[in-house]
Amino acid sequence: MKKIILLFFIAFQFNGNAQVKLDDFGRIVLNTYLPDNNSIPAEAKKALETKLSQITSNNGMGGSSVNPRFIITAVLNVTTKDIVPGPPQMIAQNIEVTLFVGDAITNTAFSNTIVSIKGVGTNENKALIDAIKNIDPKNTDITAFLEEGKNKIINYYTTQCDFIIKDAETLAKQEKYDEAIYNLALVPEVCKDCYFKTSDIIATLFQQKIDTDCKAKLSKAKMLWSGQQNIKQAEELIAVISDINPNAACYTAAANFTKEINAKIKADEKARLELALKKYNDKMELEKQQINAYKEIAVEYAKNQPKTITYNNIIWR
Repeated sequence: MKKIILLFFIAFQFNGNAQVKLDDFGRIVLNTYLPDNNSIPAEAKKALETKLSQITSNNGMGGSSVNPRFIITAVLNVTTKDIVPGPPQMIAQNIEVTLFVGDAITNTAFSNTIVSIKGVGTNENKALIDAIKNIDPKNTDITAFLEEGKNKIINYYTTQCDFIIKDAETLAKQEKYDEAIYNLALVPEVCKDCYFKTSDIIATLFQQKIDTDCKAKLSKAKMLWSGQQNIKQAEELIAVISDINPNAACYTAAANFTKEINAKIKADEKARLELALKKYNDKMELEKQQINAYKEIAVEYAKNQPKTITYNNIIWR
């Protein structure tokens, strides 16, 4: 069933990050998030974002913008700061990192853990970056923290499944099929019951989507043809019909309409060709008549010339 879902998403695309992959669907994803208004210097913030992404990737929960709802974030607290005599003088910092997994939409934290780290550098920023590098993505506390967050996410889908389906059906009634299918496809495979329910509904909504699309395009094509029945118009409407999904309910009707258009176009082309040929033949005949007229003029002219032509010194080589 997962393969079916992925194929559906090939058929249409929603606005999103170019790095989104099809296999991001059907699994639990955590997106790295650090608020812009925190006091972490830019370089240290980038290092922390990289570390959080390593943590989720190493545990099979690497994020992408395919589902921005669930996040992993961190809060840093410097517990001690010491100056180490040089040269060069160094700064050593002990830092507590509180990691969180939660729902960014409802602003709910699912799990958290505290990791103690230490870093040394020539200034506070470098000491902070050094400390962040020392976070071990395979730390048992971090692994347990992620597992707890994962279970809370599974519980979310389990308890909210009926609401997710209802919301999708409401969107479908508004013909927002892409959004409806997208929301349903976010249900992770590990949520077995909900996953299979939503998979079946996705198939139904996708059929509704392509059927609706087919009717609209066929109607547009017929309207175009009712306006001007010429080759240019036919090319435009056939381009519209050719984009119809072959599995749509009205595909056969669209195909038959295309055949009618093609037959009509061929007849028109033949008539136009015959007309063109007639015009060409008429023109050629007129030109022949003109040539004959020219010849007649020349003949008459020649008849009136005196017979006094003298050939002088003609040499054939």
